[in-house]
Amino acid sequence: MIEVAVYDSKPYDRDYLCRAASSHDITWRFHEFRLSSETALAAKGAQAVCVFVNDQVDRACLDALAAIEVKLITLRCAGHNNVDLLAARENGITVVRVPAYSPHAVAEHAVGLLLTLNRKIHRAYSRVRELNFSLNGLVGFDIHGKTIGIIGTGKIGRIATQIFRGFGANVMAHDPFPALDWAAEHGIYYTDFDTLLAASDILSLHLPLMPDTLHLLNSKTLAQTKPGVFIVNTSRGKLIDTTALIAALKSGHIGGVALDVYEEEEGIFFQDLSGQVLLDDELSHLLVFPNVLITAHQAFLTHEALSEIARVTTMNILAQATNQPFLKGTEL
Repeated sequence: MIEVAVYDSKPYDRDYLCRAASSHDITWRFHEFRLSSETALAAKGAQAVCVFVNDQVDRACLDALAAIEVKLITLRCAGHNNVDLLAARENGITVVRVPAYSPHAVAEHAVGLLLTLNRKIHRAYSRVRELNFSLNGLVGFDIHGKTIGIIGTGKIGRIATQIFRGFGANVMAHDPFPALDWAAEHGIYYTDFDTLLAASDILSLHLPLMPDTLHLLNSKTLAQTKPGVFIVNTSRGKLIDTTALIAALKSGHIGGVALDVYEEEEGIFFQDLSGQVLLDDELSHLLVFPNVLITAHQAFLTHEALSEIARVTTMNILAQATNQPFLKGTEL
């Protein structure tokens, strides 16, 4: 029997992981709290731990896991900036991830956020529920004919691009590794970052968090954007400097912001804080802007994505236990 400690688990994690492993000898040990050096001991007796985006898998945590003979860390996500990979290797711990659980889920959510914010569907819904059928203040704009700047053309960025092209939008892209054949096929053209910022009516971020993408949108780069620009971020919160974003919103330079991620979301997103005072002043400030729409990191939350996350996670745990190769592209 293989024992796996699952941290930061939610009911949907338990449901899909249990289904994926129903015919295998895996025992899931579900914990609602996050993994850190303080909680690592809860994995004692487990051969592997399963973690999510806000677990703190730093050197101290990895040292603690190695001391209780954990050999595998499996991420229920693609991003791995919360894991010290060097410390993992030094401790003899293998790290695997789910590199592409459902790029369609995230891309579709990005487009849905933009449509909701632009056409003020969320505000209209609330009005109608209160029998207010007025249309005042609900004017939006056509996406057709607008210029959309896609920053990052990996799998998610490409799918989002193709959806936007379906609206009849003009799409330009920026990526240090351009996919030129794909761009030619879909009528997309690559340009430099500064040109993209200045020309785009809508910016959509689809890139990982790395040292050179931290605060990619900051006071300087936001000032380069087109007045009235709409910004969509379903990637990583720290791609945007929140302080600079709030300043640009207050000045009126930004027309609207749709976020599924937030710079300091750890300890807030995935939690029910409805009976508490929100202590994050910047998030509180963002929530009062009528032209800001925020969802709590739910872009991945589809049946297809959760099924794939559970399948890849289960297969890699079994591979580790039987000395078989991990699924292609999952080992870090």
